[in-house]
Amino acid sequence: MVKQESLQLIEKLSNASGVSGFEDEVVAIAKEFSASFAQVEEDHIRNVYMRVGEHKKDRPTILFDAHSDEVGFIVQAIKPNGTLRFLPLGGWVPNTIPAHRVRIKTADGTEIPGIIASKPPHFMTDAERKETQTIDDMVIDVGCISAKEVTEKLNIAIGDPVIPDVAFDYLETMDVMIGKAFDCRIGCACLLETLQELSKKESAFNLIGTMTAQEEVGERGATVAMNNVKPDLAIVFEGCPADDTFSEEYMIQSGLKRGPMLRNFDVSMITNPRFQRFAKETAEKYGIPMQSSVRKGGGTNGAIINLTNKGVPAIVIGVPVRYAHTHYGYVAYQDYEAAYQLAVVIVNELDQTIIDSF
Repeated sequence: MVKQESLQLIEKLSNASGVSGFEDEVVAIAKEFSASFAQVEEDHIRNVYMRVGEHKKDRPTILFDAHSDEVGFIVQAIKPNGTLRFLPLGGWVPNTIPAHRVRIKTADGTEIPGIIASKPPHFMTDAERKETQTIDDMVIDVGCISAKEVTEKLNIAIGDPVIPDVAFDYLETMDVMIGKAFDCRIGCACLLETLQELSKKESAFNLIGTMTAQEEVGERGATVAMNNVKPDLAIVFEGCPADDTFSEEYMIQSGLKRGPMLRNFDVSMITNPRFQRFAKETAEKYGIPMQSSVRKGGGTNGAIINLTNKGVPAIVIGVPVRYAHTHYGYVAYQDYEAAYQLAVVIVNELDQTIIDSF
């Protein structure tokens, strides 16, 4: 696709409401986009399966994966004063949560604006000002003065999803995107563009994409998907946390405008070293910038996929996202473009002998 079309796809994905367990809007975008070049199916956990071309039993199956959910919140209770108690969906640091707008999505699909609020400093004791706030100290204010108003006028109920209220923007001068949910909607866009590009010519492989749900709460969608797909090889796309605004230069492993990240290790997976080496050599061959990372935290769907079938060789291609797991993030367009281009050339360089060597 041309750049403007790619930006429009990313904008739609970023703006979509899709916290863990409530990914329906993202699912709809994926199904609409891929309908022209893939056979599309959906399961009950809201995973999307996109099969490209004719699949034959004697061919290796290559899986491409990205998770559709974003971090967010869920309504836990409605207080008598009309504010909402809430719990996190996915990993949040509490001090990044308050003073931001959110949207509460009701059962009929209406989105109600709210503000995450905490006790104003004017009313805090000296001890309270020094304490680190927790989610238990916060509420969502939807402008009501009673629980009755919340339920009867706004139709908000316990269990409703809460989405960061952020609009995508492209900053042309810096060639960067700002928005929410780049973990992992930027990976979803990579997945869709990769499948679309590979569909343009016949492949020696069975190609399938999975856009999986509920990764942020424990890779649940990937666990279900691997009951339905038996890949021989996998490429996992991620919106990975960027480290270039707080790390020393020698420790930067996922900086903006330095290319996609190939993750060697995190707490959930040791990447297959032979496939990883092949991916890096392919990037070098085609002049695609990339970064290597070794992480003491984090995890991806690669960990689930890696432990299925006969032990699936899997790599993680991450697009650096500044300030992942907050309301706002930055992504450089050139990193996004390089990520899906790398996936395409990796597949084009593969054959059965190479796959067997992994």
